[in-house]
Amino acid sequence: MFENRFKSLTIPRFTLPGFVATVGNKLPQWPHALALTAGLNAVVKMKLLAEDSLNLLEGRTFLIDVLDTGGRAAFTFRNSLFRPLFTAPETPDLAFRANLSAFLQLAARQEDPDTLFFNRELSIEGDTELGLIVKNMLDAMEWPSFPSMPAFRH
Repeated sequence: MFENRFKSLTIPRFTLPGFVATVGNKLPQWPHALALTAGLNAVVKMKLLAEDSLNLLEGRTFLIDVLDTGGRAAFTFRNSLFRPLFTAPETPDLAFRANLSAFLQLAARQEDPDTLFFNRELSIEGDTELGLIVKNMLDAMEWPSFPSMPAFRH
């Protein structure tokens, strides 16, 4: 029952008010990179990403820029692990920029990167070949199914 409710969840397109990014830009950015790399490394440990594709990421730098929150996460892939960068590189090998709603839609697989890119809701900058590797890796990833949770009764 829980799974069915989650699957029917639709994330609308939205843009947070401008003051959120103004405040977010003034905050330290490294906690975002720590959280993101912890999640990515969990996905690596669960073997949800193809190892041969991961090898192509070795030594490359990445930036995720959530425009309407002012949050940024810079990271690299080195020695089989994603590692946070405490200072964003001036020109990362690959950068993704979008509002929070677009990233949530991607994570929920409600929208694919191509649609968001062609609708100008997702900006991808940097090494084109690396971008295709990352896109294909994400497209090929199969999320594990979790057992249904019993419905809560009052």
